[in-house]
Amino acid sequence: MAKERLKSPRARLFVALDLPERVRAGLGRWQRRELVDDALRPSRSETLHMTLAFLGYHPERAIEAIAEAAMGFSAEAPRVRLLPDPVPVPRSRPRLFAIDTDSDDSVALQAEVERRLVEARFYEPEKRDFWPHLTVARVRSERRGGDDRRRRRGPPKRVESPPGPLPDELLKPFLGVRIALYRSHLRPTGAEYESVAQLELPPSGGGKVT
Repeated sequence: MAKERLKSPRARLFVALDLPERVRAGLGRWQRRELVDDALRPSRSETLHMTLAFLGYHPERAIEAIAEAAMGFSAEAPRVRLLPDPVPVPRSRPRLFAIDTDSDDSVALQAEVERRLVEARFYEPEKRDFWPHLTVARVRSERRGGDDRRRRRGPPKRVESPPGPLPDELLKPFLGVRIALYRSHLRPTGAEYESVAQLELPPSGGGKVT
């Protein structure tokens, strides 16, 4: 039986908050203007999201139960405000750049998703506090010596031209649109994301953001 379990197909999964299309499109325009350094690999704007819980690998047959655990409750769309200055992580030799947010609603939403996933034994919480952010670019790695087949990745390249701040149009608050369970497919060109379950989030009280 253990041998049979090892052969079961597995999926790399995470739960995320999806952004409105207009916000993704605006971030895409900013990326094309600001992420010009050759060391940077921009995230695809159509896949930008706020990760709520990275679950790692689970059997494919568990996807439906994971979706129910993560999204089987009533929730309202969280209010999110992007902060202007991209954050290098870590600051000394960044391996990625992120957009920080001001969103107590997202923190509360993540706490409920995490609680349900932990209770269902699909997730082990991280020791650090949840950081509501969007990863907008990763830094390419330096290549170490050796032939092409045995060459190893080194530390992140140095970014000589870090991205500038977001435009004012992207600093207006907005509402998240849905919680989604994503499957991550690792490719040589970067990860590709497949949505396998969704929960649409209605605005609270009729919901306009001002």
